[in-house]
Amino acid sequence: MIGRKKKLLLVAGMVNILAISLISCHSNKQGDSTWEYHSHPEDAGWSKKKLNEAKEYYNSLGSTSAMVIYDGKILVEWGDVTKKSNVHSVRKSFLSALYGTHVDNEIIDINATLEELEVTDHEPLSVLEQNAKVEDLLTSRSGIFLRAGEESLLMRWNRPEREAHLPGTYFHYNNWDFNVLGTIFNEKTTKDLFSEFHEKIALPLGMEDYTPEDSFYKYELNRTLHPSYLFRMSARDMARFGQLYLQNGQWAGQQLIPEKWVQTSTSKHTDVPASTEYGYGYMWWVADNGRLQDLGLYSAIGRYGQSIDIVPKENLVFVHRVDSDQFLNRTFNHVNDRNRLRLLEMIIDAKL
Repeated sequence: MIGRKKKLLLVAGMVNILAISLISCHSNKQGDSTWEYHSHPEDAGWSKKKLNEAKEYYNSLGSTSAMVIYDGKILVEWGDVTKKSNVHSVRKSFLSALYGTHVDNEIIDINATLEELEVTDHEPLSVLEQNAKVEDLLTSRSGIFLRAGEESLLMRWNRPEREAHLPGTYFHYNNWDFNVLGTIFNEKTTKDLFSEFHEKIALPLGMEDYTPEDSFYKYELNRTLHPSYLFRMSARDMARFGQLYLQNGQWAGQQLIPEKWVQTSTSKHTDVPASTEYGYGYMWWVADNGRLQDLGLYSAIGRYGQSIDIVPKENLVFVHRVDSDQFLNRTFNHVNDRNRLRLLEMIIDAKL
């Protein structure tokens, strides 16, 4: 029989183990990241005061997390950067990355037409629409204005009439194009885009939170044959993807994405009449005026305020999140491009 003193020691020991375990879990969640940190912003050439001013502005927006990666290390992180949530249209830049290798090895021909690829939907494509090329889908200029999955009400209201524009001549941000690119990828490569992303990008990058279960197809068969391909990801794993692009597709000595594709896909291919900040590449938004254009900014952007912003001339990656799993965030805390980019410029201005 255990004596009273031994019982107390045993209970105390169990409490200590539990406390250490809880501390460890909290630490592993954020503090023990395999990311390296800049210990002191000033030592890395940044003003702590100005970064704090940027943090105050970040707090005012309703953002839920953000990270700044400078010279490959974390400069600042705000909020819970380990929390996984829907990245929304950032997914399209993930697919763009996957296209790179298969375009390079000629498995996918971006000049192939939808007629040649035998692409169809509930409503068959017209002869004119069949002339659209894979490249037209990559730049959201297919001229095919059919119903699509994951469309917002605004996207539905603004959809042009069919055959209103010739393929390759008119930019219209169109989920039909993007979702069909997922179908084409799977059929031409005979691979699953989620498995490919996990094996060829997530694992080599050492993503810490993302698992294959964080991606799934959303079928809306009452609207279209082509599912949306959705991702949930943490800010710190999104930052790895951004750093991969900042490094021209190279990571730990491996060329994960062809450098030529990185350069081509993040170059402007079309104007975006509705945007004062961006043109469009191959499923990437490309700054096309002012200071941010001069700094080489290009961005993966999703609804409500998701972004991976890459600033090559500052050797910087900025990730911004609004957790849309929360109803109040979806309803009230939308962070638009203008405010997010203002925050990014405040961060850049903190460099000494």
